[in-house]
Amino acid sequence: MLLTPTEFRPSRSGRIQERPKLPEPGWPARFRNRVATLLGPADREVLWLYLLTRLSLWGTAYCTRWLFPTRPGTHDPGPVLTAFERWDWHHYLHIAQDGYFPGGTGSGQDGGDNRAAFFPGFPMLLRAVHTVIPNWTAAGLLISFVAGAVTVLALARLAKRYTAEADAGQRAVLFFLLSPCAVFLAAGYTEALFLALALPAWLAALRRNWPLAAALTALATTVRVSGLFLAAAVALHFLLTVRSRDAWRALPWLALPAVPAGLYAWYLQAHTGDWMAWKHAQERGWYRTLHTPWDTWSVTWDAAFGQRFTTGYGFMFQAELVAMVAGLVLIGVLLWRRHWPEAVYICLTLAALGTSYWYTSIPRSTLLWWPLWIFLAAWSLRRPQIKTVYLCLVGPLTTIFAITFLSGRWTG
Repeated sequence: MLLTPTEFRPSRSGRIQERPKLPEPGWPARFRNRVATLLGPADREVLWLYLLTRLSLWGTAYCTRWLFPTRPGTHDPGPVLTAFERWDWHHYLHIAQDGYFPGGTGSGQDGGDNRAAFFPGFPMLLRAVHTVIPNWTAAGLLISFVAGAVTVLALARLAKRYTAEADAGQRAVLFFLLSPCAVFLAAGYTEALFLALALPAWLAALRRNWPLAAALTALATTVRVSGLFLAAAVALHFLLTVRSRDAWRALPWLALPAVPAGLYAWYLQAHTGDWMAWKHAQERGWYRTLHTPWDTWSVTWDAAFGQRFTTGYGFMFQAELVAMVAGLVLIGVLLWRRHWPEAVYICLTLAALGTSYWYTSIPRSTLLWWPLWIFLAAWSLRRPQIKTVYLCLVGPLTTIFAITFLSGRWTG
């Protein structure tokens, strides 16, 4: 007879003695064991780096709140989370609280703040998290914090697939987290949530798991229109890698990311009678009317250096120009290395941002360019001085951008 619950061993007298079964580990130990199984040492190093940068950013937010208060001369720095309640956050908050058409307004009216320009994914999740976290700002920060952790893990694993270097993942995450606009990853904005869906989607595409890639891309599309650009890259990757007739059966999955965008357009049309309500809200609020690329460059250049605006706005437009140049260089590198799908993703992004009246939000968009951070990581591992140059030149900009955003002086 086989006895499994306990172990037996012979005693000195030759009689068999029963050894009591060891107690089962508690749930904390089981949780730690499970995490250790899912996350290897490299993953834990990346998460440790992520946590350190979050602590640094939260410390910067605390200091900024005291040194640059909203009201000059005040003796009260205000609520602790005030530093993160800036600019687009109010659009997401109003959508989460009141919907797109508060009070049942329609016919193109969306509360007077062009909130239809923002896709519903983040506000819907914010409303759901708010049922557990009563403070709206804290709920938004929690979403970005968790999504950011998923993002850095996915970015590190992507970097390992693109390069054979063992430290490529950690290096790519370092450059990413210290990039000039990294403050938006911590605030209640859409960048972290989008990347937490988009990067695993691209990982799934590289592994040719097309249903998973399409589903995650569709979820990313609910957050930002950039999900459609990712969908185009996934589709091109499918066409370039499909080898067998059976593989073509996954083709219908590639249409899935268009569904959220179509449903959102239908929803807006039902309330406004305008199928292009999203685009028209973009035009009203952010001057995203269609112009030729050279006209857009010219207008932005004049805004940056023509002394038409105050120095703060002029600096913002200078940053837009630098980001556009960086994007064009990145496209050239991707084309040279024949990374066609990644080049398509960046091209579509720059085409959308580079054909408005002037450049807007291109520096923020660099956070979504995962090939940039992987390329910089691989380059710095071949030439170690690149890391030093990056940290010395970009580090001060990162601090400046963080302080201007957290103090409410960011205009991008």
